[in-house]
Amino acid sequence: MNWRTLPKVELHLHVDTSLSYAGVSELDASVTAADYQRDFAGPAHCDDLADFLSHVPPILNLLQTERGLQVMIEDMFRQLATDGVVYAELRFAPFQHLRGGLAPRDVVRIVEAATQRAVADSGIESRLILCSLRHFDPDQSMQTVELVNEFKGSTVVGYDLAGDEAGFPLERHLESFRYAQAHHISITSHAGEACGASSVWETLDALHPPRIGHGVRAIEDPALIQRLKHDHIHLEMCPTCNVQLNVFPSYAAHPINQLYREGLSLGISTDNRTLTPITMTGEYERLATTFGWTNREFLQCALYALDAAFLPDTLKTRLRERIIAGH
Repeated sequence: MNWRTLPKVELHLHVDTSLSYAGVSELDASVTAADYQRDFAGPAHCDDLADFLSHVPPILNLLQTERGLQVMIEDMFRQLATDGVVYAELRFAPFQHLRGGLAPRDVVRIVEAATQRAVADSGIESRLILCSLRHFDPDQSMQTVELVNEFKGSTVVGYDLAGDEAGFPLERHLESFRYAQAHHISITSHAGEACGASSVWETLDALHPPRIGHGVRAIEDPALIQRLKHDHIHLEMCPTCNVQLNVFPSYAAHPINQLYREGLSLGISTDNRTLTPITMTGEYERLATTFGWTNREFLQCALYALDAAFLPDTLKTRLRERIIAGH
């Protein structure tokens, strides 16, 4: 089966850590393929999330200018087209791109305009999610969610909290999520990756998100699985990245298949295509080889993800028809 040709939906994709070698070369022609593997791609195995995040800086160094951000989006859409993705939500943290003199609003404006152009040129639908990070201070989180509100009506559609959940508390970011709720901003949040099931409980109870980034360690608590099912919470799953971060010892030990069989709504994503050198097609191949997944499971996951997407129903209907026709 040629998994590449299946129409795919990817909801959990950090565009600012997903530069391909072609994208890096466009911004710095001196970088060789060997340099890219050594300095940009993450190691096959990390000790934990904090270790993994320590490998981010070389990528961000190239994404501090208008041209860098434009190339980031152009490169991402080339990857999506090669991978058969028909809808992607791209997330990034504006405050990670200020060292070249850009203001957070400039960063969002540049990325949003580049995304609009890429959607028009490629026919691939895409929307943007602005991220705060766990180690940011409350004011940075508020400024980030305020930018989501300012750019309403554009391709900017949601707010996310990412970063080291084990090292930094959720509490310092609660005010930004209250703002999101008051202004009807769609939210998602990372949880249940670096920390166990308790972090998913905390996120559900404090933020009431319709989606959770990762959430894989819900497998540790049967009551939490029932809560996720009852509340129809969608899990944005990135199996290869979870294994790379030592959340699980092997792909075969990853709970995605068990959670799917439990009836949870979940989708498949790559997370970080530079740090975690995997494509959606690669994830499909691994799921098929490891768990015997077929077209049936991949179609269901694509439809689960589409249902959870931050999109109007009219566009979801058109994309649903395209996805079903392609399966």
